[in-house]
Amino acid sequence: MEEIKVFCPASVANVSCGFDVLGFCLDGIGDEMIIRKSKQKGIQIIKIDGHQLTSNPKKNVAGIAINSLLNQYQSEFGFEIEITKRIKPGSGIGSSAASSAGAVFAANKILGDPASKDDLINFAMDGEKFVSGKAIPDNVSPLIYGGFTLTRSINPIDVIKLPVPDELVAVIIHPQIEIKTIHSREVLKENVSMELATKQWANLAGMISGLYENNYDLISKCLVDEIVEPHRSSLIPEFYNLKNKAIEAGALGCGISGSGPSVFALTKGSEVANRVAYEMKKVFTPHNIEIQCYISKINPNGVKIISSK
Repeated sequence: MEEIKVFCPASVANVSCGFDVLGFCLDGIGDEMIIRKSKQKGIQIIKIDGHQLTSNPKKNVAGIAINSLLNQYQSEFGFEIEITKRIKPGSGIGSSAASSAGAVFAANKILGDPASKDDLINFAMDGEKFVSGKAIPDNVSPLIYGGFTLTRSINPIDVIKLPVPDELVAVIIHPQIEIKTIHSREVLKENVSMELATKQWANLAGMISGLYENNYDLISKCLVDEIVEPHRSSLIPEFYNLKNKAIEAGALGCGISGSGPSVFALTKGSEVANRVAYEMKKVFTPHNIEIQCYISKINPNGVKIISSK
């Protein structure tokens, strides 16, 4: 294989009760990336379309992630990277994770698949660490495994791919403002009470049970964030209004996607999803804030190959 083109999907992390451990992969929303062998050793980012990002491979998460891979698996050749960036940086739907995970997935294929999925998550996390200050797996794990994932452990990596009820649909509202992950982590408290922690553990366990049992009522009860949302919600315009409108329109629950500003809602079925999206978009009608709205099934595949040669 000399060249590979991949689709690198967007994702939702935290999922209310699963701060830094739960995530799911979106469908039809994402970047594209071409990675090819180069006679020149090292990594070159030769083209970036869509959003302004540095082409310095030491400061671009795609280059950082591949370099981490090459520190483990030596190569006789280098890599050229072309990125079509459709996920806005700072959007809260895994822009950096798409670049990191897509890059290591594609480079690993060209190298002959020497790395395991858990290895790829480790390499991609080095890209995440560069932009957020912390190696966080909750966005990259569903991109590598597909679907809905729980990262049980970081050291060593231990990811569990969770089942997804057939009618589960996500609605994403993205106000066109930027919130950097590193800044959104600064508003969080370092310590939480045992009472709040216990509630959060219970909701996380219930959420996972709901996914296994196709129990939408249980999923709805457990889409509650006791710890992070009370602090990050102040960074997102109209957050609680959005949340109330989504639930009134039939959403199972609603929360902050990643570090924001995107807000997600989960619904049972596309009909409810369309209604929820309509009501959430109406919240911003009186305001001079541009938004994007996505409706997506849970993507079971994660990063996928578009073409290769």
